[in-house]
Amino acid sequence: MSSNETAPARSDRPRPTERGWRRVFVEALELVGSVGVYELERRYEQRIVVTLDLLVRDDYSGDSDELDRVYDYDRAIFAIRSTVEGGHFNLLETLAERIVDTCLADERVQEVRVRIAKPDVLPACRAVGIEVCRARR
Repeated sequence: MSSNETAPARSDRPRPTERGWRRVFVEALELVGSVGVYELERRYEQRIVVTLDLLVRDDYSGDSDELDRVYDYDRAIFAIRSTVEGGHFNLLETLAERIVDTCLADERVQEVRVRIAKPDVLPACRAVGIEVCRARR
């Protein structure tokens, strides 16, 4: 590194490879729900594909094989399912924020990234959707 180059800033955010942190993910969970502002979307449920990535504080060292020692991804799936099935949402953004809030209610969850896609909206593309990232303050 030359004298006029600066070292890259060190992030205070933990990396998933550091001991005490773990990434938990749910990839492409397909559900049927009521999302959208248009009349057809309000009248008919549609396929929704949700991908969730959580950064979880966890002191598991591999010394036991007990489920209660780790964050169970079934908790994340339950949060997604119960939110999607909880009623109509006009916006994917609102649905995503509700999923984020539910996940962050668990103190171990420090960061949430949720991606929601509607695969059957436009025939010219595989899917349309949004992605939201939130971290505990």
